[in-house]
Amino acid sequence: MLTSLLALFLVLQPVGTETQWAIAMMCLAVMAAIKLLNLQGYWRHLFFTLGALLVLRYVYWRTTATLPDTNNLMDFVPGITIYAAEMFCVVMLGLSLFVISRPIQRPRAPRLSDVEAPTVDVFVPSYNEDAALLAMTLSAAKAMDYPRDKLTVYLLDDGGTDQKVQSANPAIADAALRRREELQVLCRELGVEYLTRSRNVNAKAGNLSNGLLHSKGDLVVVFDADHAPARDFLVETVGFFTRDPKLFLVQTPHFFINPDPVERNLSTFDRMPSENEMFYGMIQKGLDKWNASFFCGSAAVLRRSALEQAGGFAGTSITEDCETALELHATGWRSLYVDKPLIAGLQPETFAAFIGQRTRWCTGMMQIFLTKNPLLKRGLTLAQRACYLSSCMFWLFPLPRITFIFAPLLYIFFNLKVYNATVGEFGAYTCAYLAAAILLQSYAYGRFRWPWVSELYEYVQSVYLLPAILSVIKNPRRPTFNVTAKGGSAGEDRLSSLAWPYFLIFGILFAGAVTVIYRLQHEPESTGILLIAGLWNLFNLFMAGLALGVVSERRERRQMHRVPTQGRGMLQIDGISLTAQILDVSQGGMLIRLPGTSPLRMQSQARLAVASPNGREVSSVLPIRLANVRFEKDSQLVGLGFGELQPSHYRTISELMFGDLRLLRNARMARQRTRSILAATAEVMAWGLGHTFRGVSFALFRRGGTAETPAAQGS
Repeated sequence: MLTSLLALFLVLQPVGTETQWAIAMMCLAVMAAIKLLNLQGYWRHLFFTLGALLVLRYVYWRTTATLPDTNNLMDFVPGITIYAAEMFCVVMLGLSLFVISRPIQRPRAPRLSDVEAPTVDVFVPSYNEDAALLAMTLSAAKAMDYPRDKLTVYLLDDGGTDQKVQSANPAIADAALRRREELQVLCRELGVEYLTRSRNVNAKAGNLSNGLLHSKGDLVVVFDADHAPARDFLVETVGFFTRDPKLFLVQTPHFFINPDPVERNLSTFDRMPSENEMFYGMIQKGLDKWNASFFCGSAAVLRRSALEQAGGFAGTSITEDCETALELHATGWRSLYVDKPLIAGLQPETFAAFIGQRTRWCTGMMQIFLTKNPLLKRGLTLAQRACYLSSCMFWLFPLPRITFIFAPLLYIFFNLKVYNATVGEFGAYTCAYLAAAILLQSYAYGRFRWPWVSELYEYVQSVYLLPAILSVIKNPRRPTFNVTAKGGSAGEDRLSSLAWPYFLIFGILFAGAVTVIYRLQHEPESTGILLIAGLWNLFNLFMAGLALGVVSERRERRQMHRVPTQGRGMLQIDGISLTAQILDVSQGGMLIRLPGTSPLRMQSQARLAVASPNGREVSSVLPIRLANVRFEKDSQLVGLGFGELQPSHYRTISELMFGDLRLLRNARMARQRTRSILAATAEVMAWGLGHTFRGVSFALFRRGGTAETPAAQGS
């Protein structure tokens, strides 16, 4: 209490600009030292305290000294809009720091004997995924380490429902019937239960709830159709349920073997933490501390009795996962998060599919915020309210992001006085606040998010999410579930069909930069404010230029993404057998290393006998064809393509790809490294310049692509 009163006293002290400069420099110097030395414990609390002091001093000064006069609406209305956007960011910063203030690292799950193990039903919901992709996921699910008589895998097929099979449209009906028959055969050969339903009601939530009605396992595991589990998934999760009868959820990270469109088009996937790392690497662990870690739709284990108490999976919003967790947390159930990647999945590969996915997430969280506001939800603790509020309100980021993009142009183009401050005051308060916010974010999320990357992701999404937010505010129950499109990567370098707004915004910001140069030459009395507005606009221009690189789609050289592995096998070719080291594998082929440099005939008939995980017996013999060969010093690397695959072959391929994810986990850890603020800023500026020219060249010479819109993704 005394500390809080002292902090409030310091925040409210009216001091001169020079004194504020001294306070800011002292606080920032201590914060920088703590960050550079990576001090923890008491120093972590001091770091956040000093950062909060600078932020709150800025809020107090901004509120009491900078707002335009209400008598001048031309200045006041945009001025108060910018102020509201800033205060929203301050609130979100406070909520996010509260969420991650005491993250939990869970111990390993208790190990269970076969007798102790509860029965488990695995649900793989599907809508329009092809049979080969489903075969990989179902095979991996069947191969999980668990007592065979206590594990049942279900394919929940919403693409072959009676409603679709009996459609008045012959093409739809024929496709649905062929899909149903094909998947029934696949499931029978894999030993998986096939389940469909009468009508496509409540999308994924309805499909999962229908699975509940036709199964009886104590626990339910959900994997998306493109999320294949490791062998040890159940070993690392199920044991927690035997120790806590009120535990309804164990959630694990979503981990992806392919880059998202931002990472692919900027070529950052192999060296920078992925965008979802901040959420799964830090935020979910922070939520776990407050019993607010929520269901993310896949890679999770849930207790059947809890779901039945809630009436199945919630379907009011189109983000049934978070809504289901909210309902169960409100009735006293508990959740738990295990920070270990135990599945490998696929991300959207085109920019349009990426925007379609984020539009669904955004509108669903807005639906929850508007129809089941966590602040008003009975049964939640105060901490849970704050956590769910943070998770929902995060998706309002397009409102301040778009505001900040155009804010400096109000002065540059129209000379509006929306921010009443001298240059000295701006530096002492605003620059100190911005520096503190950057340090806070870098210190809290350094390993999981490089500086300025959040700003880029938010900007590229905001252009299309802003209309979605306005639409759901107008009618919260209108949005419907859209399946995220996977695959469909560009076969050639081309400009995304969603690119034109980014070029328009870039053009406006570039015109603003030219106007600043002109005004600096002709209005020397406005130099100070013009420089501030110009530098702000220049930062926005770099981000807009970087976004041009994001919407310039790079050609995907491989249609199927490869996973590193350490398998072994025997290549049988031309009557001889050669020991093969399997280096990587995909749904369509693999790369092997052979001893010696004796040339192989590319037209030869060949088979690959793959050793089982214990290395003592043959797991399967795969039909293959030689695709390419390249020589090393005393060996050769041979690219293989698969021939016609049978269900038993998919078991072997899924075992090679997903049975042991240690190599993928190591790659994830290698990308999780802190980047200094100065180095990151310089790199982002270099990226901005390079990708501006790349984007312009794509606009001039590579404008191919189909007219794809976010709303068209899935159905």
